Amino acid sequence: MSKPTVPSHVAAFLEKHRIREVECLVPDLNGYPRGKVLPAAAFAAGQELRVARAVAIHTVVGDFPDYRVYGERDPDMRLVPDYERLHLVPWAAGGRRALAIHDCHDLDGTLTPIASRSVLKTVLKRYADLGWQPVVAPELEFYVLAPNPDPSQPLTPPAARCGRTEIGHSAFSFGALNEFADFFDDLHGALDKLGIHGDTFVHELGPSQFEINLKHDDALELADQTFLFKYALRETGLKHGLYVVCMAKPIAGAPGSSMHIHQSLVDLKNGRNLFSQADGEDSPLFRHYIAGLQTCLPSLMPLMAPYVNSYRRFTKNMAAPVNLSWGLDNRSVGLRVPLSGPEARRIENRLPGCDANPYLALAASLAAGLYGIENELEPTAPAEGNVFYRDDRPELPRSLDSALERMASSDIPGKLLGDEFAAAFIAAKEVELESYLLEVTPWERRYLATQA
Repeated sequence: MSKPTVPSHVAAFLEKHRIREVECLVPDLNGYPRGKVLPAAAFAAGQELRVARAVAIHTVVGDFPDYRVYGERDPDMRLVPDYERLHLVPWAAGGRRALAIHDCHDLDGTLTPIASRSVLKTVLKRYADLGWQPVVAPELEFYVLAPNPDPSQPLTPPAARCGRTEIGHSAFSFGALNEFADFFDDLHGALDKLGIHGDTFVHELGPSQFEINLKHDDALELADQTFLFKYALRETGLKHGLYVVCMAKPIAGAPGSSMHIHQSLVDLKNGRNLFSQADGEDSPLFRHYIAGLQTCLPSLMPLMAPYVNSYRRFTKNMAAPVNLSWGLDNRSVGLRVPLSGPEARRIENRLPGCDANPYLALAASLAAGLYGIENELEPTAPAEGNVFYRDDRPELPRSLDSALERMASSDIPGKLLGDEFAAAFIAAKEVELESYLLEVTPWERRYLATQA
């Protein structure tokens, strides 16, 4: 295979910043950065880089599913750089390291179908073929916590300036936000270097819980920004002696951390919001899109709630969805339509947690909406009032095992995201679930060890 042409700006960038090496990153199945470090000169020369195909479905416990889902010969895949995603590494000592997001290609030149970025790019191509572009904006919640060297102990907030730890309930408080001014100053600097376009930072409901809204843009752009943002959160936190986590439910009894995804569609020819008609009313495409989400998301839940811990977030009356109702400016539903003008009409999918892989959460949501459009599905009537306790609202899976069972029994994941990916994803998640089931938890020791 011929060596790829490297754009001239790459060498100029590396030379300007005296870069010594480049992190060649790919998001794995869980959205964690994996890859290799390449000398800057080799990166500028377009040196070919390969890793095992199984890396694309690396599990959080370090094991891999059965080899049949990634190739019986344990084959390689090629890492192909996206040269527009080349950035300085803000936390690197000496400042001489860069990073670049890569695509995964099989050795025949096609996108590796089990790789997360490939899945999203394939969904987006279907939109592009129709002359449409999804526009998205994620809201990311996370906790800034004290170091936790012993995972058997609960995660806790760090000590504040007064010496106490925050107990929560300080939503939108500047006092709580200012406790971590040095951390946030460094984080803002990192976002600038990584090309991440943050909008607002706020303190959320939980103790030392915060949220950032990213500015709306192209879905692949926002997936990449979210991927790098979570990387930056962890590394910047460690520089300040803080443990920043994107777990869905890191502290029992405290609010969970979500990744609400706002989404709309625009016409590539004129930039018009396709969810609105010329008279300002919602369009048939808008209703079909909502119906697609209602139809497909129950079978795609593990892509938005990927871990055992994820399902602890779905608690009634804690602003977390427990159904797939939709409604206007209603936070008790899974699919919220914020109040806006026709040009900004959008749907907020409130199901994904901040622990979700952004590429897969976006791919699942966008593919489900397109399914509704293609099949001209009609949604339920919009919900009125608080529907947390309404018995007529379909319940979502409440655990990872039931969600995986539902995903495996449906043909929707394969139709929307590819049969090979769906099989690999389920197999990897079953490895993680089995690892969890082998643990004996504090709850079991607390209540069961005292019984006869």
